[in-house]
Amino acid sequence: MDIILLERVEKLGGIGDVVTVKNGYARNFLLPNKKALRANAANKKVFEANRAQIESENEAKRSEAEKASGGIGGKQIILIRASSASGQLYGSVSVRDIVEALAADGATVEKSMVILEKPIKTLGVFDVRVRLHPEVSVNVQVNVARSDDEAELQKDGIDVIAQMFEDEQAELAAAALAPESEDDGEGETADAEEASDEAASEEAAEETAESAEDKE
Repeated sequence: MDIILLERVEKLGGIGDVVTVKNGYARNFLLPNKKALRANAANKKVFEANRAQIESENEAKRSEAEKASGGIGGKQIILIRASSASGQLYGSVSVRDIVEALAADGATVEKSMVILEKPIKTLGVFDVRVRLHPEVSVNVQVNVARSDDEAELQKDGIDVIAQMFEDEQAELAAAALAPESEDDGEGETADAEEASDEAASEEAAEETAESAEDKE
């Protein structure tokens, strides 16, 4: 289907461009969201007659979005979640979670503005794009941690998952060495007992020799 864009659409074009898209994309998204018009003769005339107004309104919205971007771009929001020992979340972080966290931090955005390329399913810090206007996008950081302390570590650039793995390996190594230490202790005890028995035998032999001499 041929359409006339009423605003910039990523990977398609800008205001006034006539482009060809799949029918489903046009009918289900572009047309109902007033991002485009069907590119027929009547709509072309309507667009040209209103082009100046459409561009003026777009410019006003873009300026407003640019002002808002200063209070949103670069923000880091913290989401506390439970996870497995490997850092896998029990569930995932959704667009709604991000929108609510931003709102709690004083930044109001709509769900449609948050571009989450794929669900967040592990601990860590993730860059998420927020599109405030077709021509204005900013990045926010989503810090997913098990506690506020871990969130602070991640904020400082520490890989919590790697740290968890190192701690686990250290515990396993300590557990592996523990039985050897016990065996060493038992060996030392046995050696001490053997030495004591030898000393007692020698003392008994000396006493027996002395007694024999006295009898003589």
